Amino acid sequence: REDVPLDWASTQMNLGNALSTLGERESGTERLEQAVDAYRAALEESTRERVPLQWAMTQNNLGNALADLGERRQKRAELEAALMAMKGAVDVYLNEALQTHHERYFKERIEEIEASLAELDRK
Repeated sequence: REDVPLDWASTQMNLGNALSTLGERESGTERLEQAVDAYRAALEESTRERVPLQWAMTQNNLGNALADLGERRQKRAELEAALMAMKGAVDVYLNEALQTHHERYFKERIEEIEASLAELDRK
């Protein structure tokens, strides 16, 4: 069945959401790392070409998990990857799907990640 890979991708995204929520509540990074892995696994099947909105949603979640991880670890590469994921999500949400009600959220979230990167530069 053609929809089985997408069902699997949805399951991976839900797993990532649960792990990310747990990771936000814990001081360590293991759950956030697992969330990032789950989101990346979901993106193997939920491609931008196949399911653009699901891809964008996954990119948004990946970006948030990477931002949390990067802030906690103080790692530029993770924050930059978070920014890239968010910008990909913005492109689909705002430019392709015309879901402009998300514009403020993405603007604020991108500014937060950029501020975290700037903070690293000051250290």
